[in-house]
Amino acid sequence: MSYQQEKIKPYDNGEKTAQVEQMFDNIAPTYDQLNHRLSWDIDRAWRRKAIKQLAPYHPETMLDIATGTGDFAILAAQMLNPRQLIGADISEGMMQKGRQKVKELGLNHVISFAKEDCLHLSYDDESFDAVTAAFGIRNFSDLDRGLREMHRVLKKDGHLSIVELTTPVSFPMKQLFHVYSHTVLPVYGRLISKDASAYTYLTKTIEAFPQGELMIDILRKAGFSEASFSRLTFGICTMYFATK
Repeated sequence: MSYQQEKIKPYDNGEKTAQVEQMFDNIAPTYDQLNHRLSWDIDRAWRRKAIKQLAPYHPETMLDIATGTGDFAILAAQMLNPRQLIGADISEGMMQKGRQKVKELGLNHVISFAKEDCLHLSYDDESFDAVTAAFGIRNFSDLDRGLREMHRVLKKDGHLSIVELTTPVSFPMKQLFHVYSHTVLPVYGRLISKDASAYTYLTKTIEAFPQGELMIDILRKAGFSEASFSRLTFGICTMYFATK
């Protein structure tokens, strides 16, 4: 079954991709602060686990999809020491924050940023040893197409590592997360980011996103020969790993 999120939009009017770009440009100044606070800093540990999945394969060329402010790209560069890592995103506001962090850390020789529509990547077939995505692909208007693009730009036997927010499936965490995501998250997000729609929208995307076995089926449909998943922190986050 094709997964489409075109109906879930941050704002009332306009095309989905343009709205997502606008939303992330709006919240870019406070995005890192909110991410870490709203997850109680657990998001850092989730990123590390996702990057460790790639360590045995020593990727030399990497693409970080929906890179945002570059946290995942920076950590991957530090942990995996690739020759080249490109962070791709549609939001210049988010990437500008990322460029500042990369410069301060002296990683300009490894990490670069590129404005890309992740459903229509500009890169040639089989360009990268590894593709990564952290907390971004649930914003795609067409997940199937986005995953096919990731598959296309991966080299044969290359690997995909994804970490994404999901809804817990077991009592009581399922009920607790529902209350948190519908009250604390949007209210706190609104107060800090000043964007009343952004964190309500993000809650909706978490609930609508396919997870677990359903996501594995979607990865295989996109062309990946092997795919697996692990739930983290009682299912608040799920980590996926796939091979071309």
